[in-house]
Amino acid sequence: MDLRGWGAHGAAVERLRASYAAIPAGAPVRLAKKTSNLFRPRAATSAPGLDVSGLDGVIAIDPVARTADVQGMCTYEDLVDATLPHGLIPYVVPQLRTITLGGAVTGLGIESTSFRNGLPHESVLEMDVFTGAGEVVTCSPGPDGEHSDLFDAFPNSYGSLGYATRLRIALEPVPGHVALRHVRFDDLGLLSKTIAEIAETSLYDGERVDAFDGVAFEPGEYYLSLARWSDEGGPTSDYTGMDIYYRSIQGRETDLLTMYDYLWRWDTDWFWCSGAFGVQNPRVRRLWPKRWRRSDVYHKLIGLDRRIGFADWLDRRQGKPLRERVIQDIEVPVERLPDFLEWFDEAVGMRPVWLCPCKALRDWPTYPLEKDHLYVNAGFWGTVHVGPDALDGPRNRAIEATVHELGGHKSLYSEAFYDRDTFDDLYDGANLAAVKGRYDPEDRLTSLYDKAVKRQ
Repeated sequence: MDLRGWGAHGAAVERLRASYAAIPAGAPVRLAKKTSNLFRPRAATSAPGLDVSGLDGVIAIDPVARTADVQGMCTYEDLVDATLPHGLIPYVVPQLRTITLGGAVTGLGIESTSFRNGLPHESVLEMDVFTGAGEVVTCSPGPDGEHSDLFDAFPNSYGSLGYATRLRIALEPVPGHVALRHVRFDDLGLLSKTIAEIAETSLYDGERVDAFDGVAFEPGEYYLSLARWSDEGGPTSDYTGMDIYYRSIQGRETDLLTMYDYLWRWDTDWFWCSGAFGVQNPRVRRLWPKRWRRSDVYHKLIGLDRRIGFADWLDRRQGKPLRERVIQDIEVPVERLPDFLEWFDEAVGMRPVWLCPCKALRDWPTYPLEKDHLYVNAGFWGTVHVGPDALDGPRNRAIEATVHELGGHKSLYSEAFYDRDTFDDLYDGANLAAVKGRYDPEDRLTSLYDKAVKRQ
């Protein structure tokens, strides 16, 4: 694997500094990058973006210390390609290949190891942040860490406090295979209880569980997919071809994947969202190039449709009500999961729903999940026909209010509607503003509220 190296990294940071200096005062500051995993609209701008070219690789790996120094724009796909030959992976590998390490830390990420390893930022040992003052600040966790206030507030700040140029992360040793069991549940109460027990003991039916997530297909049809890291070989499944991973959950009780294929099991069909493009139709799938069966390709197609409005035009031609795009990830305490899913079935009716247990291993002010308390992430991504009110986001607003009532939080990569006081209460607005004032004294960077709610 060709690592980027420290000299090349330093040169890339200098290009970033120069591009920042060229942005006029008062103009919005954004990354000049081709891909994004955000789903909230943004105001158009003609201002030049920050030059992040050369900040998208792995700088160095220490297999003995089990650490990696990684540039902020490095995708998890490239990171895994560098670490897996050493028998190592990041403690949490988000589901989609083109999520960047910096993006997962500043915007949060999650995956099936999050019940024991927390979220991606919890395995960060230190990071360099390019701030609104045009400086690179090295920060590390407290209480004695350098610039620990910035380190602590950075997760869930979405670029409002700066951009990570380098992150040193801890790595986890793994074998070459993953043995899977798909266990069906008919009762939401039992599902919630079982999730809590597995998260507490890392066991199910006497067998070790290294990772797990789940899918709610229909009311009364829920599955947990229990993963055990394994040195055992044998025939493995391939879900990058004609077979589709999420369908296998309903069709088989056990499975065996390579570690690599397990990490990207959801990416090939963007969970189940590739169906919107016909890619799950066997005839289309045979013709659809394998290199295009990726989440970033589908994301670009969604962006194209938003620009030309083809789906809305087709609905009008067919006399269907206007669609509301409901693309969200939320977390609720595990004991409130039945309440949320029952409400969601009645009020929204979108299926399937991804379920991923997670916990915060320490206090993080800007995304204040209760430390060591188990939450379940529910992810749902699609559209609902609601009629002329669709543009006002009635389903998204109702989800937001319900999650708040249940003591949960929602990710801010998609649409948000909170009033300022509620937003500041949920995401520690006073502390966030104080940290921003220290590291961005001229207020060059857009605030988190303006990014997430006002969509600037």
